[in-house]
Amino acid sequence: MGVEEKLPQGIILTTVEALINWTRKSSMWPATFGLACCAIEMMATGAARYDTGRFGMEVFRASPRQADLMIVAGRVSQKMAPVLRQIYDQMPEPKWVLSMGVCATSGGMFNNYAIVQGVDHVVPVDMYLPGCPPRPEMLLDAILKLHEKVMHEPLGDKRKQALADLPEPLVKPGAMPSSYRFDKRRKKEWIEAVKAGDEEQLRIRKAVAKR
Repeated sequence: MGVEEKLPQGIILTTVEALINWTRKSSMWPATFGLACCAIEMMATGAARYDTGRFGMEVFRASPRQADLMIVAGRVSQKMAPVLRQIYDQMPEPKWVLSMGVCATSGGMFNNYAIVQGVDHVVPVDMYLPGCPPRPEMLLDAILKLHEKVMHEPLGDKRKQALADLPEPLVKPGAMPSSYRFDKRRKKEWIEAVKAGDEEQLRIRKAVAKR
């Protein structure tokens, strides 16, 4: 049964906000960006068995300037973090980020100096997907939940007001070293240094104390 048979007399009423958000969520183009084993599951999701083409997402763009969804699939190393941020900055607005797997979300089993302990230190994340690695069905579920979020996003003056009402984060994404994140004492020490504007002095003191 086609959509035209559902419409009363061929006329449908809606709002501009709902129509624009519907077109956005129905044509999300993910960036081609796989980092580790989660990328294999992401590729499987785009293949014929699971078919993200049903949601208008079959086109994985090689250029970030043509993509509006970044699926961070896998662990993010300290070396890769600046590249990830550069790709995010090159994506046009509006854009969304989906953190796929426990490694991207919190560092997973790689609790060491080489891996970023959460991609939200580098880019703002809209949807977190657990698992190691998550199944394609889980990724589809996360994408559908992200679609729901997109459908309720405000536009125009409402969006400006919503963004203005957001509190300014004390510690911006990517600013806090990953070694401070899960140690409550060190995290508090870093936040106090940020309040005083002495985070660089704190880094120097720590570096000198190690010698």
